[in-house]
Amino acid sequence: MKIAIAGSIATDHLMTFEGRFADSLVIEQLDKISVSFLASDLQIRRGGVAANICFGMAMLGQRPVLVGAVGDDFADYRSWLERHGVDCVSVHVSDTKHTARFVCTTDRDMAQMATFYAGAMEEARFIELAPIAARIGGLDYVLVGADDPLAMLRHTQECRERGIPFIADPSQQLAFADGETIRRLIDGADYLFTNEYEAHLTESKTGWSAADIAERVRTRVITRGKDGAVVLTRGEEPVEVKVAAEVARVDPTGVGDAFRAGFITGLSAGLSHRLCAELGSMLATYVLETVGTQEYTLAKGEFLGRLGAAYGAGAADEIEPHITCGRP
Repeated sequence: MKIAIAGSIATDHLMTFEGRFADSLVIEQLDKISVSFLASDLQIRRGGVAANICFGMAMLGQRPVLVGAVGDDFADYRSWLERHGVDCVSVHVSDTKHTARFVCTTDRDMAQMATFYAGAMEEARFIELAPIAARIGGLDYVLVGADDPLAMLRHTQECRERGIPFIADPSQQLAFADGETIRRLIDGADYLFTNEYEAHLTESKTGWSAADIAERVRTRVITRGKDGAVVLTRGEEPVEVKVAAEVARVDPTGVGDAFRAGFITGLSAGLSHRLCAELGSMLATYVLETVGTQEYTLAKGEFLGRLGAAYGAGAADEIEPHITCGRP
């Protein structure tokens, strides 16, 4: 399949706070909040939801097309992604703005506080999908991820007008978008990805019930942290998948992006939704076990061994022909 991943491309500045954010928050005073946390570690890593998803797909042997906007400071990052198999030809380069920045602090409970600087991402609204489809001979899916809001709306509308199946993944932008915007972003999607909190937020802001959304979105994929994921497809029984066991919990940043990368890789191979979710959950553990969203490596034998231990040898055997990893 030919799949484009549209969304943010950013540099992540990741810090660690040894305490608990909750201990410094006074519920009755949140309207006057002014707190500071002493970080014990700083890691500067590559990130952005679209780039993270593309990297994960490429690590499994896909050739995803990255769609987004960056600054002229993107050269090294571009080289990194291209070396790992990501098509970066359609990335827009701003003449005036820096690549976006994500600054995030994680406490010992794995709670996070973050700030995002959009920068060049605002120019993603100028990207048209039609020339990208023409360049690569068509598009089977476009994932519309968190990005400049006008870019998200443009890409979604263009998919509808051109009959391109799309995957709605508004994630972080749900907190800022109003109900009408969210309705326009998800209506008609083949797939809608959210975490559990975002699922409730989507229903609350749009005024659509779960049943209403099921009439507008063919398949809804909801990740639930330690409780795994559920896949809800119109007219079918729900598919629930547990999380795969991790070696260590180091940093949760980018875990959801890796889940999506694995799931979409499964879709491209025509696998069942259960196998797609199991593949996504397994890849997500590799991100959880590292600092940074693109710092993990995959050896196919080890990856399939862990997947088989989590979900059964049958699942590993079905997935095996459809993935390639950096090492055997």
